[in-house]
This record gives sequence, structure tokens and C-alpha cells, in this order.
Amino acid sequence: MRWQHYIFYFFLIWYSFGVILVGFNLLPTWLEWANSVFIITAGVLGVIYFVRGFGAIYGVSISTLIFITTFIVEYLGSTHSILFGSYHYTQYFAPNLFGVPIAIGFAWIMVIATSHAIVHIVRLPNRSIRSIIASLLAVVFDLVLDPVSFKVKEYWIWEQSGYYYDIPLTNFLGWFLTALVLHIVIGLFGNLLNVDKQWQRRMVLLYSLMICMFAFIALLNKLYLAAIIPVIVLAILLVTMKRDEHYV
Repeated sequence: MRWQHYIFYFFLIWYSFGVILVGFNLLPTWLEWANSVFIITAGVLGVIYFVRGFGAIYGVSISTLIFITTFIVEYLGSTHSILFGSYHYTQYFAPNLFGVPIAIGFAWIMVIATSHAIVHIVRLPNRSIRSIIASLLAVVFDLVLDPVSFKVKEYWIWEQSGYYYDIPLTNFLGWFLTALVLHIVIGLFGNLLNVDKQWQRRMVLLYSLMICMFAFIALLNKLYLAAIIPVIVLAILLVTMKRDEHYV
């Protein structure tokens, strides 16, 4: 369907401007809503991936499940310090519902979709290992997302400290467990009905672009460790996938 490709191209254009405006802090206050549009569009790409891979009913069901589950988890986390630690969202990522940005649910769809696509490209022995590796990929992304969002952009504020850029270890454990449960549940929907290599590659590109953007912002703000670790993991992933005949 052409509209699916148009959304992908729209994201690429939005991304190109966003890297410059957000990276160099050129985004005017009246354009703050663009952050949410950017993340929501990335999430929609994840929905398209699931729909093309599992069919319309399962694809939409999986996406809805991810959105509702993560929204509830984020609400419990930001209001009752459950799972992730003690934190709260600011208005920089509005609109918010019950104190949680609507875009967060779409961000999780993007994270789960991209990590799902990657582990189905790389040859892994069974579903359990795929779920674990995919969940670790979600954590790798958060290693750069959280420091930038907290220290630089202040999309959310951590109310308890930790060794990694004042972010508690429970946050990364919470990310892993949330992603793991979701990937296990997705596995219950069965195998991909249609292995759409084009959209698998687009999910890999999406994951790569998101890491590179946040790593770029991290470097500009001297958060070197936050930039280096995810980029190294990403480089290893890309080399591994390039060697896989199913990806080439």
C-alpha cells in the first residue's frame, strides 16, 4: 500500500530536520509538539511492520497490546515508582494523559517492533533466546535515550539517583522485563505469516537512525559513554546481519 511507504518517507524527512533542530537546540518553543509527532510517526511505522508481518487483525492487536501495556506500566512507574524507579514526566513531551505522554506508547511500539525485526533477521536457535536478545536490544537503546531525555532535554526527571548518569539501575531492569514480557506474548501469536524483508530492513534502519540521533545529541552534550556503548552494539549488529544471507 502506497500510504505506508509515504509514512516512511515522511518520517525520514521529519527525522532529517529533527536531528538538526533538536541536536543543536534550535527547536522553538511553539514547535515542541513536533517531538511527539516524530515519536508517534516512528510508532506508526512499528504498527505497519506488525500488520505486514502478522496480518491486519494480529498486527493491530499486537500494537494495541504494546501501547496499552506500556502506558499502564509507565503510569504506575511515574506515579507510584513501580518497576522503573521514581520519576515524573514534564510538559516538554505533551500531550500527556494521566501524567504520561501519549507518545510514550508509540515509542514502545517502535522499540518492540525494531528489536523484533532484528532478532528475526539474525539467526538465533529458538524463540526464548530471541525474546531475551530483543529485550536486551531495547535496553541498549535506552542506554542513550534515557541520559539524553533526562540530562539534556528534560522530557522526564529522575527523583532518585544511580551510577549511570544519575539514572537508577531499576530503570534498565524495568525496560528489560517489560520488553521481555511483550516479546514473549508476541511469540504466542505464532510465527510471522509474511516475512516482509523490505519492512524488516526498514525496522533495522529505524533502530539505527534512532540510536544515531540520540548518540549525536549525547556527543554534543559530552555524554560520551551514553553515545559510545549503543553505537558499538549497533555496529556489531549491522556487521552480523550483513553476513547473514537472509538479510543480504
